[in-house]
Amino acid sequence: MKKNKNVENMKTIKYLVMVAVLMVLAPSCSEDFLELTNPNRPDVDNFFKTEEDFWYATNAIYQTLYYDGSYMRFCQLALDLRGDDVKGDSPWDVIHNTGRFSLPNNSIMQEWLWVVFFGGVHRANHVITRIDDIEWTDQEMHDRLLGQAKFLRGLYYMHLVKFFRNIPLILEPYQSADEFYQSQADPELVWDQIYADFSDAADLLPVQWENAKDIGRATRGAALAYLGKAYLFNHRYGDAADQFEDVFDLGIYDLMENYGDNFTEEFENNQESIFEVQFDRDVGGTVLGWVDEPAANWSKTTARAITYGPENFGFSDVLPTRYLFEQFQIEQTVGGEVDPRLRETIIYDYPGCTLYGVAFRDAYPDHTKIFPKKYQNDQSGIENEFDWRSGINERLMRYADVLLMYAECMIQLDQPGVAAQYMQMVRDRVDLPDREMEFAAYTKDQLMEQLAHERFLEFALEGHRFDDIVRWGWLYDPDKLAELKVNDPEFEAYVPGREYFSIPQQEIDTNENIRQNPGY
Repeated sequence: MKKNKNVENMKTIKYLVMVAVLMVLAPSCSEDFLELTNPNRPDVDNFFKTEEDFWYATNAIYQTLYYDGSYMRFCQLALDLRGDDVKGDSPWDVIHNTGRFSLPNNSIMQEWLWVVFFGGVHRANHVITRIDDIEWTDQEMHDRLLGQAKFLRGLYYMHLVKFFRNIPLILEPYQSADEFYQSQADPELVWDQIYADFSDAADLLPVQWENAKDIGRATRGAALAYLGKAYLFNHRYGDAADQFEDVFDLGIYDLMENYGDNFTEEFENNQESIFEVQFDRDVGGTVLGWVDEPAANWSKTTARAITYGPENFGFSDVLPTRYLFEQFQIEQTVGGEVDPRLRETIIYDYPGCTLYGVAFRDAYPDHTKIFPKKYQNDQSGIENEFDWRSGINERLMRYADVLLMYAECMIQLDQPGVAAQYMQMVRDRVDLPDREMEFAAYTKDQLMEQLAHERFLEFALEGHRFDDIVRWGWLYDPDKLAELKVNDPEFEAYVPGREYFSIPQQEIDTNENIRQNPGY
């Protein structure tokens, strides 16, 4: 399938990451990694001598996005499984128990998320704290490297605080075991640092990268969008709205005409994409990226497709809920058709449905089965996903998200007319009826309910739903929690505190300053 850009340029940042991580000290998942010295690897204390060294080191920070504990596989599961749009359907207890809020403390789900994202913070800290130790001849390069490091540190801390809440706030490279074993910080302080990192990054990063080989690097728009998202998560609606308006003012983003183009290889890095993880089957080797020190034969691919893949073509560890399937069919398009997002989100039995070259009804005698569609390679010509190596980029921030987050801010700031306008923009893309005037007349509670419905359908299986549920306080509202239990029985096992994962037991065992989260 031909992509809509120069393929070699798309691959470049993935190659750069692969090369860079081999040149920079990377923390392993061993608890005594600080005492180990590899004579064949540069010493981090002697590495940062030239501008090019910082370029390599900044590229290496992106490696965090490629580990199995991150967007190779586990991060999608951690984000998706606890929402009411998704349920676990796996014999593996890690996946089975995540959506049921029943993970034991020593699960690799928590361990790998913790290790991987703190590893990314560690790499970012090296660049941020050392970048002014040398004389720079290229100030623009300096600023762009620092901006990327701050953006990525903000992104990784945002993942950590949302997953675990009570975490250490580490802003310096580890120099000793005493510095490594730090206490948990007030979550508000962590959020303050996230705001600061994204804000600094927005000031330092370009609106667009001039060289096509830099596609995939963080931009000003990505920093502004995530800063707004961080403010929104903490109900700072005015601050969030300001950032989203700055994204609009950049004038470079728009919705794709075809909703499904956001989840294929052909239209990667498109006009709707604000930040995405760059995957490619043709970069590196074929060895998968587990939580370990990277090697030259590591692949830059994702296991999402096999993990979410339908029976017979993947593991079918994750399924859409029947509730999600039904919600898509509440409202028809202007032309009386089913919402086109349904067929781009869920594989199900409809006339002409095929997957991996097989008719749905031939593949499944039980015609009521439903499976995830997003990020699958079912129309690419391959037979199945069993080589584990999908090259479809993961879109972490889409322009549609900014539009609907801005609408949410407008609801909370008592501007229902503006909120309705931005909600309808997203609806227009899929030809849903114009209900802007109707929405504008809703009460605040009614409009929030409608917004929740719009976000549910627009971002299903994209890792947003559980964050939305937490932000809206539904877990703490008895009526809303009861609704969640009806829509997704996995919520029956929820107890207060388990909206956050447990702190990995190995961290508590090795660090006397770490305390377990409430609810465990």
